[in-house]
Amino acid sequence: MADKKYIYGLGRRKAASARARLYKGKGEITINGKPALDYFSGNKTMLAEITDPLALAQKQKDYDISIRVTGGGLAGQVDAIKLAISKALQTEAPDLRPVLKKAGFVKRDPREKERKKYGLRSARKKEQFSKR
Repeated sequence: MADKKYIYGLGRRKAASARARLYKGKGEITINGKPALDYFSGNKTMLAEITDPLALAQKQKDYDISIRVTGGGLAGQVDAIKLAISKALQTEAPDLRPVLKKAGFVKRDPREKERKKYGLRSARKKEQFSKR
């Protein structure tokens, strides 16, 4: 990170996609232009989950983080943000990869909503059978 201004990471989960930029700073997190606590309506559990990769690497106060997140619900967005931060951290310090991998922060959760098929009510639900 000699001449770069920031470190970049991309994370996805379900329909959510997050782009994280880590700047040298003192630990402030902004999501879509708002402070992280305001974005999650004061939910400190979600905020703690976002900072898990930083806590594991012991770099909570080293970076200011700017995050752009779109799509999905709050739970999917949290997982996408966590993956984006993890990817950015391992770009900057490849020696952190085994630690992050063991904690499960590097792997993308591939589960997505299945599409609705024609002739059915939803992805797999059929019309109720009527004998008469």
